[in-house]
Amino acid sequence: MTRSQGSGSVPPSTLSADVAARIQLVVLDVDGVLTDGGVYMGALPGGETLEMKRFDIQDGLGIRLLQWAGIEVAIVSGRVSEATAIRARELDVHECHQDGGAQKIRAIKGILERLDVGWDQVAMLGDDLPDLAVLRRVGVPAVVANVAEEVRREAVWQAKRRGGHGAVREFCEAILRARGDWEAQMEAYVAARGDPEEEG
Repeated sequence: MTRSQGSGSVPPSTLSADVAARIQLVVLDVDGVLTDGGVYMGALPGGETLEMKRFDIQDGLGIRLLQWAGIEVAIVSGRVSEATAIRARELDVHECHQDGGAQKIRAIKGILERLDVGWDQVAMLGDDLPDLAVLRRVGVPAVVANVAEEVRREAVWQAKRRGGHGAVREFCEAILRARGDWEAQMEAYVAARGDPEEEG
């Protein structure tokens, strides 16, 4: 596995089975990855700042399927937002770290210690310069379609979709397909939802 080299080289949108098999933890950036990078700002009657973000529902299901397959998921952001914390709770992502100082490496080191996982067992999906230091350390650096050029050069995988518009789902599915787990997880999800016509 080699990093993408040169401005004309585009990382593939598939993963090999051996690369996917060693992934134990998937780290996701927020702004530009779980969201499209836009931030809606407003003010509450008391003067407090109101910040809203748009999250993709298909991304959320991809995260769930990874979790059901036994892969840990962490959210690490350099921006502090209650919207991110709410979304993490909805998805049962217990490792959600927001640092206004953008110390992502420090946050991820703590996660690795708690989970007993090595850097080579980590995949990260990023989009911009704040993710660069982490992408250079993880075993599987991945990026969204609308990625900064300097960041894309470090990637071994690139989504066809943009951040906030299904890139996370695409990455989750690529991992599961490469591991041979996609069909089983999909069928388990469908079975868990049941067939109303068979109930009663």
